[in-house]
Amino acid sequence: MRFTFEHFRHCPRCGAAVEAAGRDRPLRCGACGFLYFFNAAAAVGAFVVRTDGRSLWLRRARPPRAGSLGLAGGFVDLGETVEAALRRELREEVGLAPDRFDFIGSEPNEYEYADVSYPVCDLFFEARVPAEAAIRPQIDEVAGWVWLAPEEVDPEAIAFHSVRRIFERWRGGQRTAA
Repeated sequence: MRFTFEHFRHCPRCGAAVEAAGRDRPLRCGACGFLYFFNAAAAVGAFVVRTDGRSLWLRRARPPRAGSLGLAGGFVDLGETVEAALRRELREEVGLAPDRFDFIGSEPNEYEYADVSYPVCDLFFEARVPAEAAIRPQIDEVAGWVWLAPEEVDPEAIAFHSVRRIFERWRGGQRTAA
């Protein structure tokens, strides 16, 4: 099932029937006045780069797109900063703790989970590590990993469209101006 705003047919506060909301407006309850704004979830991803220029790519162990290439990263938890989420995800997924992250850019995405497609805003960073950095996956979401030079990466093997788009920008040396 694709996430659509039309799936919200009742007010979460009072339970009254509501008119289906569109992307350009909030869900508005005529009975109690409750407003609900639909927003994208925030997620982070990192191009972890060794001093030899190779970047870390993970093999996804689980759906969506198990077996495809992905970056270390994940969703930002409630009450967590983007930077804290990136540090947590790198520690959890690959056992790394880079000192610094440089922002590359953001891309819209949809994340499919349990037959629902969620709107996401992916925020991408570059993190530098020494050539001898040891990868120690801490969770079972990682089936394997590989260090690849940018020209060795097959964009069709990348799990998500947002990662493919930002990879092309990153490989070309483009950064988002803030």
